[in-house]
Amino acid sequence: MCELFAMSARHPTTVSLSLEEFSRHGGLSGPHKDGWGIGWYEERDFRLVKERDAAASSACARFIQANPFSSSLVLSHIRKATLGSVASRNCQPFVRELGGAWHSFAHNGDLKGLAADHRFRNEGFRPVGETDSEQAFCALMDQLRPLWSTGQLPPLRERRRVIDRFATALRESGPANFLYSDGDALFAHADRRHQNDGAIRAPGMWRLTRRCPAGGELAAEGLRIVSGGEEEEVFLVASVPLTSEGWVALGEGEVIVARQGRIAEQQE
Repeated sequence: MCELFAMSARHPTTVSLSLEEFSRHGGLSGPHKDGWGIGWYEERDFRLVKERDAAASSACARFIQANPFSSSLVLSHIRKATLGSVASRNCQPFVRELGGAWHSFAHNGDLKGLAADHRFRNEGFRPVGETDSEQAFCALMDQLRPLWSTGQLPPLRERRRVIDRFATALRESGPANFLYSDGDALFAHADRRHQNDGAIRAPGMWRLTRRCPAGGELAAEGLRIVSGGEEEEVFLVASVPLTSEGWVALGEGEVIVARQGRIAEQQE
């Protein structure tokens, strides 16, 4: 299965991410890495880097590791191909514009029968590649489009309602762990995943929240976060724990929302 990682922070923070170390910790080895991608929000823009090659042999991945970037919202994905060729167009995160904002999405799991399911029809958005993940993302964009028709940021509770409904339907097609962000909030949906013993079961994702003092540092497997001149609050979510303690498993079917490094209350 693919590996997911995302971060939400109170303030833009310096992030150094070693995709090779991260993938090893997630149980992936060289021949199973069929591409990778990382995207981060920066002043309402979304910067995306992805390749079809394994991170271990990528000069671009090494450049990102050696040249940390600053962001308060980050999504990353390491691919193990199950549907669609090994090509850049099939690497994640995927990104689309809607309502004057960049929306990003990454998924792991195998989804069956999406093309024949009327709940996942793609009308205003079309996949570029061949993956079930991108097809699901395009369907989500169609479902979100009415909320964003005014060009204003919709209330969080309304966005959450659409994500909850979408996640419930998606789980019927197979393991449906996904990350989605509209630049304001990070939504993480946990389902089931391939565990080390080969079984497919929960947990599909894990979360961690931390406070860092000004100039402090949070280090995990393949990850280093350094706060700037203010106290930092950080929310992390990943397919597997990146440190030995502190991570909390998400329940099967659980959706969690983070804004500015904090878990957002559902009633917001």
